[in-house]
Amino acid sequence: MSQSSYNSNEGEDLEPIDRIARPFQIFAKNKVSGAILLMAATVAALIWANSPWASSYHDILHGHVTMEAFGFGIDKPLHVWINDGLMAVFFFVVGLEIKREVLAGELATFRKALLPIAGALGGIVVPALIYYAINANGAGASGWGIPMATDIAFALGIILLLGPRVPIGLKVFLTALAIVDDIGAIAVIAIFYTDQIVVGSLLGGGALVLFSAVLNMLGVRNSIVYFIVGTMVWLAFFKSGVHATLASVCMAMTIPARTRIDGESLLARLKKLTERFADSGLKKGRGLLTTEQEHTLQDMERAVEQSTAPLQKLEHALLPIVSFVALPIFALANAGLALDGDLAMAVQSPVTLGVIAGLVIGKQVGIFSFAWLAVRLGFANLPEGVSWRQIHAVAVLGGVGFTMALFVGSLAFKDPALVEQAKLGILLASTVAAILGAVLLVTAQKKE
Repeated sequence: MSQSSYNSNEGEDLEPIDRIARPFQIFAKNKVSGAILLMAATVAALIWANSPWASSYHDILHGHVTMEAFGFGIDKPLHVWINDGLMAVFFFVVGLEIKREVLAGELATFRKALLPIAGALGGIVVPALIYYAINANGAGASGWGIPMATDIAFALGIILLLGPRVPIGLKVFLTALAIVDDIGAIAVIAIFYTDQIVVGSLLGGGALVLFSAVLNMLGVRNSIVYFIVGTMVWLAFFKSGVHATLASVCMAMTIPARTRIDGESLLARLKKLTERFADSGLKKGRGLLTTEQEHTLQDMERAVEQSTAPLQKLEHALLPIVSFVALPIFALANAGLALDGDLAMAVQSPVTLGVIAGLVIGKQVGIFSFAWLAVRLGFANLPEGVSWRQIHAVAVLGGVGFTMALFVGSLAFKDPALVEQAKLGILLASTVAAILGAVLLVTAQKKE
């Protein structure tokens, strides 16, 4: 938002509290704000973990938190609640984004979806193979899934910082690429990073997901109903041994994506209600409305609600929670890497080298080569106004695997030393990929 809009005449009717909150509202509406806050949380975690108060960082994360309801209780460390509970909201939003893109976005048709699908497939397979080649016979072999995922918040934030100079087709390609990338990561988590399965709990969770789908078919649109069912699904999956991220994505697939009324019907209703409101006798000032006017406004709200799909409403409502609460807290809880040991030795560990090579080299090679093959073989086309130099820059940005990579790393290893080595690799690789990708993107823009 520009400074001129901040000082517009609309501000004359603002209350004092609105004037105080305005700078924070502007920050929250900025699409780059989430990435900035995520970066700030990462820096804070690193400083805290290497400060004289480092012990308090670990004590807080490993302190147990118990939640009980109706005789049912779960007692887990705070770190588990953050990674399995709070991040469930993140994966639910990811699921909503996947469903939206498949129904009406860049994944809605096979031809449109093929380029990002090809790029994402390369960005999944090649990094995993590079990592496994380095760690095949070592203790870190199970971490091959770490360099597979792209952090859309960071990667897209870097592109948005460059402003309108970046073609919209490139932003769309990166977004669709990250969505397909997330689908692959979620599948890997569900299949390969699952402990012992409690079949009864898993079947119960599956039955609840089917029940939610039936509610959708029956026309239930109340978000509270889906929240209650979703909480029960999360608990069932949590107890089953299958990672609870799958529960969030499955629930997202059952959220209604249709409106009750179409655009023409909405306009007709609003026109009629506006005329009724105007005929009710408007008063000057900001006093109380009449009963008739209040009822008219309620009818307007109902009409607008019926013209919006619950999927879009939930995504819009939860996105700020994910960007400004869930992801920063996750970063604060997972990015705290102690740098008091032999850093040079840690960088040389196979796990760290595998993560760096997978993210920095594997991502760009996999994404670019698979996308190039899809176009070369005639299966897909480059987005309008997008060059191969720009595709390469985005492929490099794909190596920013921060959030999802840290998440997979926490699942892949039981040994804390291996987790720390993975963290080091993720932080170093993501930093290199972010800087190199941004430079290549600016260079590509100048040459274009």
